[in-house]
Amino acid sequence: MIIYGKQVCLHALKNYENKIEKVYQTKLSILPKELLKKYGSKIKTIENKWAQKMAKGGNHQGIIVELEDIEVPDISSVKKSNFILLLDGLTDVGNIGAIIRTAYALGVEAVVASGVKQLNYEAIARTSSGASLDLIPIVLQNPLDLINELKQLEFKLYGADLDGKPLSNATFQEKRVLVLGSEDRGISKRVKSKLDNVYKIEMAREFDSLNVSAAAAIFIYRMSNGVN
Repeated sequence: MIIYGKQVCLHALKNYENKIEKVYQTKLSILPKELLKKYGSKIKTIENKWAQKMAKGGNHQGIIVELEDIEVPDISSVKKSNFILLLDGLTDVGNIGAIIRTAYALGVEAVVASGVKQLNYEAIARTSSGASLDLIPIVLQNPLDLINELKQLEFKLYGADLDGKPLSNATFQEKRVLVLGSEDRGISKRVKSKLDNVYKIEMAREFDSLNVSAAAAIFIYRMSNGVN
């Protein structure tokens, strides 16, 4: 697995020493002294053109890290969580990364991505500033079996939708699932039919909606602090 960019690479170097295989830098001043000493022989200085090639033209900011592929958690671990995030049909890695960054910061314990065949974990690690290395999303083609199992375990499912009730009035059960749909289609009908409650963010001005990552931040914050 290749990641690049200063913030995500520094996060990996500080927190995942046992998974680091190689560190590439374009100049000696990129890494702080303690990391230079820590990784020693694993560090290699390369020309910018080679860094650009490794990053496939991306903004590497002078540092690239090669680490072991991340191990995706087993779905059984999701059921042991109290606060779960279900992404229904979201595919944009920028949005997914931003959402995971917020989710990790505000206490979400598990993330499930449904309606997608696979995720680009390298890109999501970058767009989440490394948060996805700690909160690794699990991919499920069909989330309905998991939803039914979570309901049997007394989880409540809450969706974000423009047709919902005001979020400001909402309270949430401790065992809770936040469901976010894609920007173009929203939550799929099959998943929406399983929700216990649907809420919307009230706008101060007449406006259609927020970007899904901005809406996610508001919902996650409320659900972190509004447990009944």
